[in-house]
Amino acid sequence: MSTKSGNQRVSAFAAMWTVMRKELRDFSRDRRTLLLTLLLAPLLYPVLLLGMGWLAENRAKTQLDSELEVPVVGAERAPNLVAFLATLGIKAIDPPADLYAGVRSQDIDVALEIDEQFAADWAAGRPAGVDLVMDSTRRNAEIPVQRLQRALAGYGSQVGALRLYARGIDASIMSPVALGSRDLATPEAKRGLMMSLLLPYLLILMAFLGGAYLILDATAGERERQSLEPLLATPAPRGAIVSGKIAAACAVGLVSLVLILLAFKLSAQFAGTMGQMLDVRFAAIAKLLLILLPTLFLGTTLLTFLAASAKSMKEAQSHMTWLMLLPMLPILVLAVNPMKSELWQYAVPFLAQNQMILKVIRGESIGVDAWAVYMVAGIGLAGILWAAAVHRYRQERLAISG
Repeated sequence: MSTKSGNQRVSAFAAMWTVMRKELRDFSRDRRTLLLTLLLAPLLYPVLLLGMGWLAENRAKTQLDSELEVPVVGAERAPNLVAFLATLGIKAIDPPADLYAGVRSQDIDVALEIDEQFAADWAAGRPAGVDLVMDSTRRNAEIPVQRLQRALAGYGSQVGALRLYARGIDASIMSPVALGSRDLATPEAKRGLMMSLLLPYLLILMAFLGGAYLILDATAGERERQSLEPLLATPAPRGAIVSGKIAAACAVGLVSLVLILLAFKLSAQFAGTMGQMLDVRFAAIAKLLLILLPTLFLGTTLLTFLAASAKSMKEAQSHMTWLMLLPMLPILVLAVNPMKSELWQYAVPFLAQNQMILKVIRGESIGVDAWAVYMVAGIGLAGILWAAAVHRYRQERLAISG
């Protein structure tokens, strides 16, 4: 009895191995698709990620270091203020005829209006009115607005201190609390702050859909071509057939993931300051790969389950739209409602991957309990989807096209 059971296990494994090799062989025949699957993402995503980071860094440096021209209404009413701003690289220029229209049309980032009573209030020692004219919804104007705000605040503090000294009063009396700060963030966490917005989503997406094309073609594609029925007519167990297809898709996805991570490592070494934001040591790369493996298995089994009920390749591909949105959910949730890292989060799909990738980026250690919860939950959910896909493959109507 045990010999028969052992032979059945060997037979099932042999069938799975045969199906896996068949799918990989069929996939490799389409050289263009093979190259796009394995090479496009490793080339595109590092360039996209590091390129966007470089653009953001370059924009910040340009707006911080370059001279800022600010239209000033009533500049003649506050010549000392205008001169002070000039020492900080903020040049007052004549305002256009319609200042507000210029701000609304985004021709002007920020402007300054000096109150008509500025000189009188200044001479009387009263607060003199100065208004910033800006559009708070424009992100590209944030740095110019902040530069001008800091300059005006500094001017106000300086003049206030001089007025107190002129009256024989120590200016420090206006600061009863000496506020300081101690930033305990690690250098790795600071470097990874910017990358934490994009890198988790890109990696999770590529892992989740890494074997998408192969598994869609191996299920819905074969059904559409009416080549699935001969395969199902063989003595091979349905579970072995499903496992072989999933294994082939996971193999392609794994190769793609490894190439993507290696591309990140290589590109970061030539990215200057932006490259320093990424921890690209082999230990970190290995952790990221281990984190993404359950995601690859989860995405492949889910696609197998969904594509098994599709009557055509086009119908199966229609699922890709909403599937691509799933990895974005934790990013949106954390953006609206930031949460502390807790153990239960490592059992939630996509949120768990996001939290673990963030820890790797920040150079933080991941506890054994977190690894255990993550692996059990991720592989367990993928196992449930695998069982559901096998159940669908056992339905005889699966082999019928149309």
